[in-house]
Amino acid sequence: MPDALFIGIAIMTVGSAIVALESRELVYGAIALAISMLGIAGFFLLLDSPFVAMFQITVYVGAVAVLVIFTVMLVRTQALFSIKEDRKRKVAGIILLLVFMGGIGAVLLSSGLSNPGFTKFNYPAIEVASIGKEMVTYYGPVLVLLGLTLAASVVGALALARREDIEQQNERAD
Repeated sequence: MPDALFIGIAIMTVGSAIVALESRELVYGAIALAISMLGIAGFFLLLDSPFVAMFQITVYVGAVAVLVIFTVMLVRTQALFSIKEDRKRKVAGIILLLVFMGGIGAVLLSSGLSNPGFTKFNYPAIEVASIGKEMVTYYGPVLVLLGLTLAASVVGALALARREDIEQQNERAD
């Protein structure tokens, strides 16, 4: 069952990432990016890391993706929606992607990390519970400050959009 669930989450994550990259409309691309980030949170849940999964959903899906969607929707420029693509660039990008992925795969396969008995450095096991305690206690104020900064940026973007909207209404009235 976990294999089928993994394959389903992988297809959803990679598929929505491709939609995010290939979408002509920025709003649809931002929504697909949020779905891709939800898929990454699903991978963390499969790895029995619910804290990291909830952190992924809260920070990336809840803050970054929503901020991108707000920014795209607040900027009302038609130039953002009418980008013409060059076919040669697309083919060159796909070829470069395949070469890059092949190089990374070759490096990973030759590194010995794929061997389950990899104990070259003999590091002690990582305790996930201690990482969670550090995140909540020691790094707690930093996380709160990060949340307040993201909230302030959303409020600032809304204030700027409102100001531009009022200026445009005044110009139309004249």
